[in-house]
Order: sequence, then structure tokens, then C-alpha cells
Amino acid sequence: MKQSGLVVASHGRHCVVETPDGERRICHPRGKKSQVVVGDRVQWLASTDEGTIEKVEPRHNLFYRQDEIRTKSFAANLDQVLILLAAEPEFSEMQLTRALIAAEAEHITPIIVLNKRDLTELHARAFARLEPYVKMGYTVLQGAFKTGDLGDLPERLKDKTTLVLGPSGTGKSTLINALVPNANVATAEISQALNSGKHTTTSTTWHWVDAERKTGLIDSPGFQEFGVHHIDAMQLAAYMPDFKPHVTNCKFYNCTHLHEPSCGVQDAVASGAISPSRYKLYGMLFAELTQPVNY
Repeated sequence: MKQSGLVVASHGRHCVVETPDGERRICHPRGKKSQVVVGDRVQWLASTDEGTIEKVEPRHNLFYRQDEIRTKSFAANLDQVLILLAAEPEFSEMQLTRALIAAEAEHITPIIVLNKRDLTELHARAFARLEPYVKMGYTVLQGAFKTGDLGDLPERLKDKTTLVLGPSGTGKSTLINALVPNANVATAEISQALNSGKHTTTSTTWHWVDAERKTGLIDSPGFQEFGVHHIDAMQLAAYMPDFKPHVTNCKFYNCTHLHEPSCGVQDAVASGAISPSRYKLYGMLFAELTQPVNY
């Protein structure tokens, strides 16, 4: 008999499905290609000690990155994405912009969190770089996870499914261990079950923050690059809140905002409504998304 379940971990050709009563079972998707990601709601069929995924329920959204070669899916059915940055190491504004664009494209609410507030001088400098994002309307929070200062983050996560995203060294593990005391144990158990050995951090894992299992936190592996090749270059400006209001002022409907006359975006850059650094990022991303792919 088919049962419903939630995918809480995925590694290679295996995944772990959690039943409504909290039991977890290793499952294998049918067919050669695994399409199952953490956060998927599925119908599965039990065998002796494992199970088979029979059906993946329709998703509300899917957060993923894509470069020229491969697509990497993080998680599905998210309420929000927590983009974790830190006072050090210095964050990349390009990587932040890419993650924000990917979230906007899937209609997922992004929250930017700047960790290591205890490094006063470095933190002030980093927060100043985030001021434009506050003006754009993004939620930007601060904390010092190492000292137990999580700010109002626990309240922001309550009753929601949140993917935690960020490069290594930002305090992702510290945050998850503060919110989910047995997170390391749970991850180790899942990894052992999936035979992923010492590569535990390469898999994405779902943690419940509360006993009622209403607040879900998804831990994702760190990454160096965040490809956005799944985004249409002509839609790029629509996913950037500081650009979007000015697009309607362009004379041409297919304006690239790079060289056309009577362009609302270029006028906004000239008037200071869009910062030169953000316009430069746009130009670099547009060039990347329109260059021919060499197979």
C-alpha cells in the first residue's frame, strides 16, 4: 500500500523518506534518473526494510543553481531561503546577487543574515556593503552565533521551511547546532545509512527545530560558485528589485539596458537610483547568460 512521506535527505541514488508519524526509511526512486530532492512530498511503497518512490507530488517551487554543465537542486517546497554571510571571510556580492535572483525567480522569500557581529569593525564594514539591499526591501538580520546571539532569527523561522545557504566559514553549522541540538547526530546517522561516509557535508539534510515538526531547517552543502544559467538574460532586470521599477521606462520592449537609447535603467544609473556596482554586476551576469555554450 502506498504511503505519503517527506524527503529529508538525498544522496546519489538513495533518499530518506519520513512518514507522518516520524519514521524514516531509505527509499530508491523508480527509473534510472533520480528526480527526488529534499523537501519533496512523495508517495512511496514499502518493501522488506527499504522502499520505492512511486510518485513525487507537484512542487510549489524548486530552488536550484545551474552552470554550463550541470544542474544542482537544493530543495523543494520552501517558504524562504536564509542566505548566510559573515563579517569574515569577506562575502562576494556577485554570489549574493546570484542567490537572490534564483530565489526571486522561484518566488521564494530570501532573508540575508550577517553573522559575527562580535567582530565589531569588520562587521560594520560588511553591514555597510549590505545597506543597498536593505533599501531594496530585503530583510537583513545580524547575529553572532558563536556567542549565542541569534537575534530574532528563531522567530523568523517559526512554522516555516527554510533552506540555509552560504559559503563555508560563515557559521552555518554553528547556527544549525544552536537551533537543533542533535543535528550532528542526525546527519551522521543519515549519512551512515546512505553510505556517504566522510562526504556527509555534500548531502542536503532536513532538520526539525521543534517537537511538533512544524519548523523545518534544511542544511545545504557549501559551494564556491552559484550558476544562474536557468535564468533568461532578458528577465534578469525583473528579478533585481532596484532595476525592476525602471524597466517600464524603456523605449524598447526588448531592451537589454546596456546600450539602447531612451533606456529607463541606464537613466536610473545616471541619476543614482541604481548604484554603479549593481549595474556592473548586471552587465557581467547578462554577458554570462548570453554567451554561446561550447559543448
